[in-house]
Amino acid sequence: MKSFAGKIAVVTGGGTGMGRELPRQLADAGGHVAMCDVSEENMAQTRSLCLARGAKVRVTTHLADVSVERQVLAFRDAVASEHGTDHVDLLFNNAGIGGGGSFVRDDREEWEKTFAVCWGGVYYTSRAFLPLLLKSREAHLVNTSSVNGFWASLGPNSAHTAYSAAKFAVKGFSEALINDFKLNAPHIKVSVVMPGHIGTSIVINSGKILGRDPKEMDDEQIAEARERIERAGFPVGGATNDQIRQALVAIGENFRDAAPMTAAEAAAVILDGVREERWRILVGKDAHVLDRLVRESPEDAYGQPFMDKLQKEASFTLGR
Repeated sequence: MKSFAGKIAVVTGGGTGMGRELPRQLADAGGHVAMCDVSEENMAQTRSLCLARGAKVRVTTHLADVSVERQVLAFRDAVASEHGTDHVDLLFNNAGIGGGGSFVRDDREEWEKTFAVCWGGVYYTSRAFLPLLLKSREAHLVNTSSVNGFWASLGPNSAHTAYSAAKFAVKGFSEALINDFKLNAPHIKVSVVMPGHIGTSIVINSGKILGRDPKEMDDEQIAEARERIERAGFPVGGATNDQIRQALVAIGENFRDAAPMTAAEAAAVILDGVREERWRILVGKDAHVLDRLVRESPEDAYGQPFMDKLQKEASFTLGR
């Protein structure tokens, strides 16, 4: 698929980050876009940005939580109706949240919600839109995994189980579809996207979705946050609850604003990979370095020396 002009693209998580930049760049390339998100306000901003440069394309927004299948099915039906189509050409399973770090110590509800969005959302949306992809003359399914789809860690002092388990599932599913589509739907291509640290609002958005918005956390939640921070190897000493809140806000903002690659740059890499029909799309220098290091020394991937090497070669700063 060398050109997106006139194509119909579906993007999940279209409110912020890569989910905002993918529709913008698709619209600039002449593609029609249907996006879903859990925030109407954020999607409205994305839609305005898509149309700001006068693109003569159709851009629709749909409120849906991808972890809830009935909402995904309603999203699909609304896309078909509002775009007047029996097919779609591109599906970007981009929506995701972070959370549920420890299988042992953290809340089961948060763990399962994280897994449900990051894996269940890919599964439900792929199932729902498969009939429309099958009816396209040429189609492409793009699933966003993560470097945590081949490295289940943020560093030796951090538990990262729910997100990593989900992203491994996305990677395995996508790779299995290579031959499945080749045998049973050869006009559909598939790509798995594995970004490193990209400047998005995932930390901020995840906190809101999981009921851990620092600005609204009560003292009990702050105490739990204090414990998580210290378990990760960041001593907070005698910091007050307000200081902890401020630190959590800063963490989310720094993840977005101080990343080595912007969401716009990441979206461009992804779309180039789709044009080139690459099934494996690594995004960011840190993703490439981490991929190489894990392949070179898989048995050592979860120890401190490995983390030291990663930080030296890729300035990886998300864990310790």
